[in-house]
Amino acid sequence: MLPLAPGRVRGRLPPMPRTFSLGARIASFAYALRGLALLATQHNARIHAAATLAVCALAGFLGISAGEWLAVVLAVSAVWSAEAINTAFESLCDLVSPDHQPLVQRAKDVAAGAVLVSATGAATVGLIVFVPRLVHLVR
Repeated sequence: MLPLAPGRVRGRLPPMPRTFSLGARIASFAYALRGLALLATQHNARIHAAATLAVCALAGFLGISAGEWLAVVLAVSAVWSAEAINTAFESLCDLVSPDHQPLVQRAKDVAAGAVLVSATGAATVGLIVFVPRLVHLVR
């Protein structure tokens, strides 16, 4: 069993802070920004970054509508969110179970599958938004 943090009682959450602290809020944003470093460590995140740049460039070139931008931004955000959660989950699994365990592998595969589902949805949005405009350009 993993040791507890100092002052933590098993089965109880630490007390919530009672006052607002601007410094704590700023620190929480710094931690979140540090978490975006997955570009430095995750190959698939770099692929997502290249796809995001390509999609944004194509959307700008084709002059898509505000509603289409909304769909594209939501789709891209879903993929990035799934990739970040998958990365965090895999890191936690590797910490808790450094040796190969079939159930841990299954959980990691399911998390990776969630990224695939979101990427497939984003690709579908891309087809719906871009294909009609690209076909119109060719004609």
